[in-house]
Amino acid sequence: MSTLYTESRIGNMLLKNRFIRSATWENMATENGHMTDKLYAIYEELAKGEVALIVTGYANIVEEEKPNAGMMGMYNDSFICEYQKLTELVHQNDAKIVMQLAYGGTKTTFNVGERVIYAPSEVCERGTQTLGKAMTQDEIDYIVRAFAQASRRACESGFDGVEIHAAHSYLINQFLSPYYNRREDSYGGSLNNRMRLLLEIYAEIRKVVGDNYPVLVKLTASEFFEGGLTFAETRLICQKLQAIGVDAIIISGNIHGKADTMIGECFDGYKIQQEGYFHEYGHVISEEVSVPVITVGGLTDINAIEEIADKTNIQYFALSRPLLSEPDLIKRWKEGDRAPVDCERCSKCRTKRGNFCVVNKERKLKIAGF
Repeated sequence: MSTLYTESRIGNMLLKNRFIRSATWENMATENGHMTDKLYAIYEELAKGEVALIVTGYANIVEEEKPNAGMMGMYNDSFICEYQKLTELVHQNDAKIVMQLAYGGTKTTFNVGERVIYAPSEVCERGTQTLGKAMTQDEIDYIVRAFAQASRRACESGFDGVEIHAAHSYLINQFLSPYYNRREDSYGGSLNNRMRLLLEIYAEIRKVVGDNYPVLVKLTASEFFEGGLTFAETRLICQKLQAIGVDAIIISGNIHGKADTMIGECFDGYKIQQEGYFHEYGHVISEEVSVPVITVGGLTDINAIEEIADKTNIQYFALSRPLLSEPDLIKRWKEGDRAPVDCERCSKCRTKRGNFCVVNKERKLKIAGF
C-alpha cells in the first residue's frame, strides 16, 4: 500500500495519494450547466473521502452544444464565481480538482435535429447513429479557441488543471480515428494530420494558461473495431503528447455497457482485463513515455490495484462507479478495511434524477434529497 499512499506530482500539482475520481457525468447541473447544491455536496463528500484528485464531469465549451442534459458548463465567464466556490470547497478538504472539457459532437442523442453538430466528416457515430456536419476551417478554429477560453476560465476559477477529453468517440477522438475522419485536407489522412486538431487545441490552451498549468489528455487505447484507431497509433500519439509537454495521459476505452461481454478478449495484441479493463494498454504506454500514465475502468479490488501498481509503471488509478457507491472508499482502504466494494458494476447508476448508486439504498436516499 505504500506506493498508493505516497505523494507525487502531475506537473506542479502535488497529490497526496495515487487515487483519482475519474470524470463522471452527474446529470445534476441546471439546464444551462450551472452548479446546484447537490453537486456541491457530492464534490465535498468526495474530497473528504481522501481522493487525491477529482476530475469533474465533462463540461461543454460552447453554449449551443452539449452531449447530455444536466452536464456542467464552462462556455462563458458567468461560471467562474460558482466554480471558485467549488474549488475552495475541495481545497479546504485537502484534495485537488481538475475540470474535464469536451465537445461531444455526434456521440449524443440529446436535442439532435435542433442544433448543428460538428464532426470531422459526415459519418454516423456507431452507437448513436447521429450524423454531424463536416467542419470548415473557421469552425475548427472556433472550437480550438473555445477549448482555450474554457481552460482560461478553469484557471481563473481555481481548478488545479484541465483534462482534454480526446476519447470515447467525442469530437477530438473522431478526428484521431481513420474510421470517422475521412477528410482530404490537412486534418485527414495520415496520423500526423489526424492529430492536428488535438495539438492545436493543446497549443492554444498553453497560450492562455502558461507552461506551468497542468494539462491532462484522455485517450482511447483502441477503438476496438476494424478500421478504427489502433493501439499502435495511440502509442504514437502518446509519444507526441509527451514531446509537446502534456502533464499526464489517461488511457481509457469506449466500451460502456459492453465491458462484461468484452472482458478477456484481445484487441491489438492485448487483453481487456476483469480488473482494470485497459491496464495492459496503459502498462505498455507507461514504458514508452515519462509523463504519468493513469488507468481507468473496472477498478474495484484494492488487491488488484496494488498488484498493478507493483508490476507496472502506471502511476495513478481512476475510479468512477465505486465512488458513486462509496465516496469514502479511498479512506476506508487507507484505514485497512478491504471489504468488497459495494459497486456491482451494474451501471444502473444513470437515472433520470441524476447519476447515483441504486444498489446502496442509503446512499440513494441521501443523494436524492429524501
